Amino acid sequence: MARTDQQVAQHDVVVVGGGPTGLMLAGELALAGVDVAIVERRADQVLTGARAGGLHARSIEALDQRGIADRFLAEGQVVQVAGFAGVTFDLTGFPTRHPYGLGLWQNHIERLLADWVAGFPVVRYAGREVVALDQDEQRVDLRLADGGVLRAAYVVGCDGGRSTVRKVVGIDFVGWEPSMSALIAEVEMTEAPELGTRRDAAGIHALGRVDYEIRDGAVVFADHGPVRVMVTEQQAVRAGAATEEATIEDVRTALMGVYGTDFGAHSPLSISRFTDATRQAESYRRGRVLLAGDAAHIHSPVGGQGLNTGLQDAQNLGWKLAQVVRGISPDALLDSYHAERHPVAARVLRDTMAQVALTRPGDARHEMLRETVAELVDREPTRTAYAARMSGLGIRYDLGEGHPLLGRRMPDLDLELPDGPRRVFELLHAARPVLLDLGTPGALAASGWSDRVRVVAAAYDGTWELPALGTVTPPTAVLIRPDGYVAWVGEGMAVGLDAALRRWCGEPA
Repeated sequence: MARTDQQVAQHDVVVVGGGPTGLMLAGELALAGVDVAIVERRADQVLTGARAGGLHARSIEALDQRGIADRFLAEGQVVQVAGFAGVTFDLTGFPTRHPYGLGLWQNHIERLLADWVAGFPVVRYAGREVVALDQDEQRVDLRLADGGVLRAAYVVGCDGGRSTVRKVVGIDFVGWEPSMSALIAEVEMTEAPELGTRRDAAGIHALGRVDYEIRDGAVVFADHGPVRVMVTEQQAVRAGAATEEATIEDVRTALMGVYGTDFGAHSPLSISRFTDATRQAESYRRGRVLLAGDAAHIHSPVGGQGLNTGLQDAQNLGWKLAQVVRGISPDALLDSYHAERHPVAARVLRDTMAQVALTRPGDARHEMLRETVAELVDREPTRTAYAARMSGLGIRYDLGEGHPLLGRRMPDLDLELPDGPRRVFELLHAARPVLLDLGTPGALAASGWSDRVRVVAAAYDGTWELPALGTVTPPTAVLIRPDGYVAWVGEGMAVGLDAALRRWCGEPA
């Protein structure tokens, strides 16, 4: 690039995209002391329209691990949102402090994440757009549309399904073409709308007031105000439909085709088009450039998995990238990001494609298939297994064979520490690895890692229970990664502890 170093702004990491995934990742990196910047095309954090509608249980836990879940719970509606094939799963009784989902629109989720990130020295390049990048073995240079250049040790593309970062580094986005298109809009209506959900030969449609509340598990809409529209378009999917700019005329036409009236729709607050296109990046990494969130995977919004998968991508990647940038761990640690998160998203894609097929209108045979699958999913133990799967509580990373805890989320136990009671998730607020010693105090040694691993001696005499698996044998110690997943389990001896510390926390000082 024809720029001098004096004209180049430099950071440890540049995150391209300031949506939920990018904000979560920036917060994780800043919490670890990394110099991070966000490049965002929007001039401010205001997001017009609702888009994604909430958080699953595991995402709420991830926020709890950083001490910020209460901010979201205070503004959202606690509701059971996990489901499959039309069956909603009640997580009540699941071994989690958050046995529920949270109804909260994406614009509020972004605002709350942005408030959290504002507490860190994160640089924001607003109203700027990336058009190209170059990388070598030491750095990545990003060229912006206005001629500016940003230089970083690593770049993470969190810039959505049409990711510029993914395209310019040449990572293939493979999958399936769309089979339907739909519109989401917030509009004013001169006529009283037909609130509720409808299914017909074209697909599923829904009208509801923007303002609503949850009463006894049911949605109760306000009696006036803007209307949120979700309507499947009648025509066959056109090539490039997902990239076409949707208009109020498109909304009126679609409403007319379904309801026989457009209800006098006017003055749109937001309009967007989505399809069931399903794609995943072949690799989440190319050199010093990584992908997360929709830049790495897109799918139908059925099941509400997209935003949640992105947030969890960010938490998995953040601490690893921070350790590499700070010289704690070798660059190879970043390969575990793809190894762990790619299979998770691949399963999400399969699940959403199956749900699209099951919810698509059809003949009587199709209806019988849908009813049969729903009946099977609603039976134990399948119901519990799918509830853990769809809520994210059942995720397990392949960290080898051994205790059932290995590779799974650490339960948020109520511990007894020498200085008083403490929850496990409180120990993770600083996003540092925690070696939890539940046996003889002082029996575990991690002196070579004392600068980066917190050793906590604690007592816990309750049962250990995992979602869908049930009660497991109590360990005597666990090594908990900053993302809350168990990297090593002690069962009376410290066998394998040094190897686990080296693998996940770098070489001893």
